[in-house]
Amino acid sequence: MKNMIQIVQEKPWLGWVLFFLTVVVVFLIGLFANSIMERRSEEKTMFQVAKPIADWEPRNEVWGANFPREYETYIATVDTTFRSKHGGSATIDMLKEYPSLVVLWAGYAFSTDFNQARGHYNAVKDIRNTLRTVPRQPATCWTCKSTDVPRMMNEKGTAEFYKDKWLSLGAEIVNPIGCQDCHDPKTMNLRITRPALIEALARQGKDVKQATHQEMRSLVCAQCHVEYYFKGKEEKYLTFPWDNGFRAEDMEAYYDKIQHVDWVHQLSKTPMLKAQHPDYEIFRTGIHAERGISCADCHMSYRSEGGVKFTDHKIQSPLNNMANACQVCHRESEETLKKNVYDRQDKVIDIRGRLEEALVKAHIEAKTAWDNGAKEDEMKPVLQLIRQAQWRWDYTAASHGGSFHAPLETARVIGDGIEKAQGARILLAEVLLKHNVKLPVQMPDLSSKEKAQAYIGLDLKKLNDEKAKFIKEVIPQWDEKAKERHEKMGDISSR
Repeated sequence: MKNMIQIVQEKPWLGWVLFFLTVVVVFLIGLFANSIMERRSEEKTMFQVAKPIADWEPRNEVWGANFPREYETYIATVDTTFRSKHGGSATIDMLKEYPSLVVLWAGYAFSTDFNQARGHYNAVKDIRNTLRTVPRQPATCWTCKSTDVPRMMNEKGTAEFYKDKWLSLGAEIVNPIGCQDCHDPKTMNLRITRPALIEALARQGKDVKQATHQEMRSLVCAQCHVEYYFKGKEEKYLTFPWDNGFRAEDMEAYYDKIQHVDWVHQLSKTPMLKAQHPDYEIFRTGIHAERGISCADCHMSYRSEGGVKFTDHKIQSPLNNMANACQVCHRESEETLKKNVYDRQDKVIDIRGRLEEALVKAHIEAKTAWDNGAKEDEMKPVLQLIRQAQWRWDYTAASHGGSFHAPLETARVIGDGIEKAQGARILLAEVLLKHNVKLPVQMPDLSSKEKAQAYIGLDLKKLNDEKAKFIKEVIPQWDEKAKERHEKMGDISSR
């Protein structure tokens, strides 16, 4: 058999072919190797902090100088045009959409104003403008709204921060939720900057420092997207009621033990609980959490540019980014996946509406009973059932996306609430008949937000006038003081 040398000697042209093929292959390998080196260089430099960042730097644009990809996507959260069937980032007047909420929250600030959250970038602006914030509120209300909060907690001490007044810290809390809230400025590792989460887990015997990176991709969200209350009449110490567990019943037992009351209902005189936004707690009971999916996997999905893979910081509904958020795991079409989401949400919201209706009637029937001479011992078991029923309604209604995150658990809690609400109405019927009240009790016209607010006696003109004056006179002073402080801080890279 002839070897290659003999073949080339007999056919010289074949040698030239082999030569040029070798040159082409070597050239392509060189290009490939160069590309790998470039991508590795990009990946290496991506996490290098070229411009030093101060330990409690609140300005997101300073962080953005080091991480332009993340910052560019973060800035995109200013866009609030997306609206899904039941949510999104667009402004939605929830009291207008669901007027019955006004009655459910009668005597509480949410009956005056409640809009769909527009996202992290608008957090400071929205808390300033809502009718729910008034000068006498504690500074604790700022806790989850700004990157300035960790800075102020570090300067004042956590307990002193909570004890301060919301109004007095207005000039200090100006930068919206962002980088400082979740990242260490030296290593960029995820970290917890709000003590309440660390304290709540510690009471369960858990050390947040032992959490995996994947767990941290949910825990940084759990700093704020949770149920909480302000502990202490003067202290107003932010506390998560997780000592007994994460279920609605567990937190209710915690509140009952300490006899916690958020407000007394204006109509029924029920000592009420107000759920905040137990997103993390409900998420934990769903299939995605069971499969090890984190909040960031869906709401901050990965993106790639060149050889760089990074987290998209446009925190948003996955329905506005389904290719990256959903179809990485699910192979169905966007239309099919969206239908799956809406089917679950529609069913849960339908049964939640039945609970709302029963609760509205219970509050009004309880008011009628009081007006007709009902005694406290007659009403006590009624009010306990109303408290329990509305806690279950609010627990499911206040959660962002609970009807999708965990539809089975959400439906279970609502079903339990319906049973308790109807139980309250049965007892109320007995009390009303005992006091010679004709049944059924006549219900007011609650077909619009305005009619519902008029029914509970709200003076919206006064509230709006006071807020307009506050926005015109106080907020500009806050912004001017903040501007002066930022100018003195200067550009950290020049230090």
